[in-house]
Amino acid sequence: MSALRVALTDLLENRPLSALVMEAAIGEIMDGEGQPAEIAAILTALRCRGESIEQLVGAARAMRARSLKIPSTRTDLLDTCGTGGDALHTFNISTATAFVAAAAGIPVAKHGNRSASSKSGSADVLEALGARLDLSPDAVAQCIDQLGIGFCFAQRVHSAMKHVAPVRQQLGFRTLFNLLGPLTNPAGARWQLLGASRIHLAELLAGALAELGSGHALTVCGNDELDEVSLWGVTTVFEVREGTVTRHTWSAETFGLPPCRVDELKVNGPAESAAMIRNVLQGQAGAPRNIVLVNAAAALLAADRAADPHSALALATDAVDSGRALQLLEAFTALTHKLAG
Repeated sequence: MSALRVALTDLLENRPLSALVMEAAIGEIMDGEGQPAEIAAILTALRCRGESIEQLVGAARAMRARSLKIPSTRTDLLDTCGTGGDALHTFNISTATAFVAAAAGIPVAKHGNRSASSKSGSADVLEALGARLDLSPDAVAQCIDQLGIGFCFAQRVHSAMKHVAPVRQQLGFRTLFNLLGPLTNPAGARWQLLGASRIHLAELLAGALAELGSGHALTVCGNDELDEVSLWGVTTVFEVREGTVTRHTWSAETFGLPPCRVDELKVNGPAESAAMIRNVLQGQAGAPRNIVLVNAAAALLAADRAADPHSALALATDAVDSGRALQLLEAFTALTHKLAG
């Protein structure tokens, strides 16, 4: 019996599914050995039963073993990749955050993909902003080394994902693979700001990162609904450092910012998301700017570049108000055109 069939049988019979069995099963899927019905069945069963830390660790190891590597010379990289799948249809906050964090001096290897269950994925909005995505791993590394930011397009670096993409598109709901993206940065990012759409998923991902040997990471869930730091309700934060996980809570008051409503952040597609990001980087005041600043501050905290939320927010604000974040976006899009092909 194939490892995929063994894993599916264990799930259906409500038996524990070990990291080793999960690694073998996901390996078969990514090697093209699974049928669409089998892939849909195991992803649905995992979603219904609820993924475990062991299953995430095993699946992440299978995916890491099959990914292309981004050979950047930088060793202190940050990723702001989240899970997506929150169904709130906000603009691409983590993508905007990546440019602000990079403009504040943290080299970023932004991992991301096209949308599977939202209005706009990070790849979609970067195209709308004018960037080229058809870069080789070496070209992405050049972006990181020259500018301090590069985009690790999941479809390019995780070619084995092509076997699951059609199934994910048809299912249309958050699956295991939404959780794997933040665990499989191809440039080996040491620091992470990882957003999840539910508190229990943020805690699950923190546990997986701790087992996988993450340097310092913050996994966050805004108000148990947003895969970012939110400015309404409470953001739950799981801090991962040296194999341990510590829980914190933040609110808008933690950063000295006014609360906002999710309706102020919603878009209908990549073009609207790109326009909102440009407005933020051009200095336009309002809720979109504040949500980017608070997430960039969190990224600075994850990368140990600030000691507390207020000093982190000041660094993020300067990166925008100085014009550096907007200049970086323009330089990045230009360099991707130069390196594409």
